[in-house]
Amino acid sequence: MAILLLVAKVLRDELALRGIRSLTAEESETIAARIFERITELELELAARDFNMPKSGDDRTT
Repeated sequence: MAILLLVAKVLRDELALRGIRSLTAEESETIAARIFERITELELELAARDFNMPKSGDDRTT
């Protein structure tokens, strides 16, 4: 996944700008993958909340 590698590179670059140079390419890719997993989980949770929220004028309860 090209976007994952791009995010991993950005992560390494941003950390390097702050003087942190101990993160390997594999570690940054693992972190980037976990970030995408967490974003997906949050999107699903937010979608579920929106799905269960009564719409304006909707009488159903949640």
